[in-house]
Amino acid sequence: MAHDNHNLAIFRGTLKFKNNIQKIWGVFILLSIVTIVEVILGIIKPAVLTENTFLAMKLLNWVFIILTIVKAYYITWDFMHMRDEKSGLRRSVVWTGIFLIAYLVLILLIEGDYIYEVYKENFIKFDF
Repeated sequence: MAHDNHNLAIFRGTLKFKNNIQKIWGVFILLSIVTIVEVILGIIKPAVLTENTFLAMKLLNWVFIILTIVKAYYITWDFMHMRDEKSGLRRSVVWTGIFLIAYLVLILLIEGDYIYEVYKENFIKFDF
């Protein structure tokens, strides 16, 4: 019953939504902050993040990957209007993208590490 009352309230116009100008500014500010953080970290390269590694990669690279995924998620969430869709559609679109990005990063890291080791040690660990 409560669900029916909620739908009725939506049709009567009693719920307030942000207008498009507020949404655009909110997206602009959030994406700008994340991008500014990425640029600042890329310029100053803190020693804590460049000297320590996690899963054979510097922490700074992990920060960049995570911030990029956050931006991609938010762009999908807002510009593709996923916030207004049903949860099943949201999950299928967003989680598929996140899985594919994570898979691409994994493959690039494995292949990149292999090429680095070939050039560094001048021998091939395994044939293609």
